[in-house]
Amino acid sequence: MRFRSTATAAALLLVAACRAGEPAADPGGLSGAEQASRLPTVELIAETASGQHPFTVEVARSPEEQARGLMFRQHLAPDRGMLFPFDPPRPASFWMRNTLIPLDMIFIRADGTVARIAENTVPQSLESVESGEPVSAVLEIAGGRARQIGLRPDDRISWPR
Repeated sequence: MRFRSTATAAALLLVAACRAGEPAADPGGLSGAEQASRLPTVELIAETASGQHPFTVEVARSPEEQARGLMFRQHLAPDRGMLFPFDPPRPASFWMRNTLIPLDMIFIRADGTVARIAENTVPQSLESVESGEPVSAVLEIAGGRARQIGLRPDDRISWPR
């Protein structure tokens, strides 16, 4: 009887772990929140015609951090985001695979000016979102936030580099 109980318990654990509709586990075994807490953060300022708008952003530097980005996150506060720096500047292309929330993608030139804004990108889309020119960073913030603060191409984004 003990063997049957152990087998039944194992089967129930397996079923619970494989429930349909739940996001896949992080390859490193970390949830989105746990992954976020391991990335360094910096204070960033978006300078628009309406003033300066501060954000606290996680910095994804390594290829693994950049590949993961904001995947599996359930929400993103209006004053938060993620920065993807590139050195040297290069054309950038992003997609929304496994990203559950809409994002604004802000493509930033080497001089800190905004090259392009892709607003409210579609969650889980495999369509490429292109920078259109070489950039030194991409900033991802909550979808619709760029419009709320009046961010436009040629506005300035600054952060400690």
